[in-house]
Amino acid sequence: MKRLLMIAFHFPPFAASSGIQRTLGFARHLPAFGWQPLVLTAHPRAYEHRASGHTALPAGMVVEPAFALDSARQLSFMGRYPGFAARPDRWISWWLGAVPKGLAMIRKYRPDAIWSTYPIATAHKIACTLQRLSGLPWIADFRDPMAQDHYPSDPKTWKSFRALEEAALRRAARGIFVTSGAKRVYRERYPDLDESRLVVIENGYDEESFAGLDEEPQGAPLVPGAKTILHSGIVYPSERDPTHLLRALRSMLDDGRLKPGALCVRLRASGHEEMLKRLIDEHRVKEVVQLMPPIPYREALAEMMRADGLLVLQASNCNEQIPVKLYEYLRCGRPIIGLTDPLGDTAALLRRAGMTSIASLDSSDDISRALWKFTRELHDGTAARPDLDYVKTPTRKRRTGALVSVLEELARK
Repeated sequence: MKRLLMIAFHFPPFAASSGIQRTLGFARHLPAFGWQPLVLTAHPRAYEHRASGHTALPAGMVVEPAFALDSARQLSFMGRYPGFAARPDRWISWWLGAVPKGLAMIRKYRPDAIWSTYPIATAHKIACTLQRLSGLPWIADFRDPMAQDHYPSDPKTWKSFRALEEAALRRAARGIFVTSGAKRVYRERYPDLDESRLVVIENGYDEESFAGLDEEPQGAPLVPGAKTILHSGIVYPSERDPTHLLRALRSMLDDGRLKPGALCVRLRASGHEEMLKRLIDEHRVKEVVQLMPPIPYREALAEMMRADGLLVLQASNCNEQIPVKLYEYLRCGRPIIGLTDPLGDTAALLRRAGMTSIASLDSSDDISRALWKFTRELHDGTAARPDLDYVKTPTRKRRTGALVSVLEELARK
């Protein structure tokens, strides 16, 4: 069996990001394709949020945590820490622990390739060092674009991102992106790169995670007497700014299109409760918006399957990205409303799946029109659901097969 050294910060017991599912899904399915995963991750002390329960990993999976600290929490004094301890990110100390640990894993297990995944930039820095020292082919996985306009906001950090990004694309045998838009951005940014080295492997969902949920009784409505539209996951202040949604809800309440008690917009595990509480109070929509705390992953999936509708938030500054949660939404089979740029990759995926309730996240007028139509369809039972044939496509197992095709191609060289 061939072996793949996987470098990923987001791995159990880490919690608070659905990005963990990409690495975990690949690791679970690789053995079925003849590849053994060797996971090099960070020591749990570096995680601000850890899962309360135990995440079951396949028997025999090799997982090696390396020394790592979060500079913002563990190297700060009076709330401040040196800039060099946060470039390219707050977990640069992980590089110090992961390089020797990775070299030991390479000597012991003799992997055939290295795979690393961003958005923790230090993962690519570790992989770049290990590739240079070992000569192994490296696959750099970009779950999000790296250096973007005004991100990171600190100029020195931005330069470190750009340098690491370029090093990854030039040293790695393949750069993998999760959307066609992201690939296009990098193709334009580095026109001299051979396009065959840039590959799209989208995110997906794990069918195994849904085992038994289809057979469970739906039970009472999430909110008795009301249709519930659920957003499950982090609500970022910029990338998923809910201001215009809340403004649209206030407008609908004022003109009578929305009756109190008829609709509940539930925000589960938003991660920015204080900001949201302030906005909810400012727009006076507490009667129709509900903030709910995080719950275990399986419970969150079950809640999605019980919701009347599911909500996607994605700003135009993320047009080349698709929320991982959207793939789980599709599998849940519930009607979906997307508040996102109609020209972005998120809207394109919604349309491919047969979802047409789409409005710009930055237009309260567009949102109120789309939301009114969507809620009427929910009440009438006419809201469209994801196309079942399409939903069978984005499984993690299929995505792992695409990754293995890339690995096998490199192994033949």
